[in-house]
Amino acid sequence: MFDRLKYVFGRIIHMDYKGLFKTVGIVHQKTKKNSLAILIDVVKCGFKFGAGYSDYLLCEFYNINDELRATYVTRSVNDKLVSLLNNREYYNIFDNKDEFYSAFSDCMGREWLEFSKANFDEFKAFMENREEIISKPLSESCGIGVEKLKKSDYATLEELHEALIAINSGIIEDVIVQHSELSRMNPGSVNTLRIVTILSEDGPHIVYAYIRIGNSNRPVDNINAGGMCAPIDIDSGVIHYPGYDKDRNVYFEHPKTGCEIVGFKIPFWKETIKLCEKAATVVPQMRYIGWDVSVTENGPLFVEGNNFPGYDILQMPPHLPDDKIGMLPTFRKYIEI
Repeated sequence: MFDRLKYVFGRIIHMDYKGLFKTVGIVHQKTKKNSLAILIDVVKCGFKFGAGYSDYLLCEFYNINDELRATYVTRSVNDKLVSLLNNREYYNIFDNKDEFYSAFSDCMGREWLEFSKANFDEFKAFMENREEIISKPLSESCGIGVEKLKKSDYATLEELHEALIAINSGIIEDVIVQHSELSRMNPGSVNTLRIVTILSEDGPHIVYAYIRIGNSNRPVDNINAGGMCAPIDIDSGVIHYPGYDKDRNVYFEHPKTGCEIVGFKIPFWKETIKLCEKAATVVPQMRYIGWDVSVTENGPLFVEGNNFPGYDILQMPPHLPDDKIGMLPTFRKYIEI
């Protein structure tokens, strides 16, 4: 209880009150409930369930009772999972791309160069048979600072080298070419899978799996950048629910390509599951990880691993069972919380 109160009061101090009142307004428009009553309910959910106002809106807490609310993974519940399962002394392996790439080298499926430590001759050798590369900073996530560069856009290799220095490149690597089936869904972005594992005493477990699908003018699939997501059935690799985005739009087919989302089968699914289960045991001090996986014509490979898995895609209303029970009981199959 003390930890929850500490979390809630911390959130009160650093609250984005503009976002809070915007949420109250949205809920009022959707439900016609009294705004003050909504505000009181949002605050109550913060104290009682550790839910932020974004949780309240995204999971539609305004439509469910306290008994159901208690089954949801909220922000504070997710924070507690990370605290219980992940040892901070090993965060660096997942926070720094050079360390992650080295630790999981057999899962990367592509070549890379630690540009920040390489000399020009090493860079020149890496670029010899490459026309395009991806540049990434060493310690950012969520696609921040990621750039695709073409050798032909620069008069000389020296100019490209200088450009990479200017953007503070940490890693340069091969461009990932996704499987044709995933391109059929949306060719404008690499549509990645988010697969979350928990390592318990009896081994690794897949807790949930989602596909993220781009749906904007940007070449990214993140739902915070206009993309959508849909859960993947862990046993079959088939999508049984429509896509959904943060503006609460539902998609049974992709609006840009017409590809049907419900019924779509992820290629190399069994191999993808094996890859994540194997990786979950590599750093046993980190027991709760979100793996970002890209599937190519040659099979699955890692884009990155996340030591603080997001939970915003977990309990979107169109993806819940008819009883509206959240995901916390699923987590409790593998960990006491």
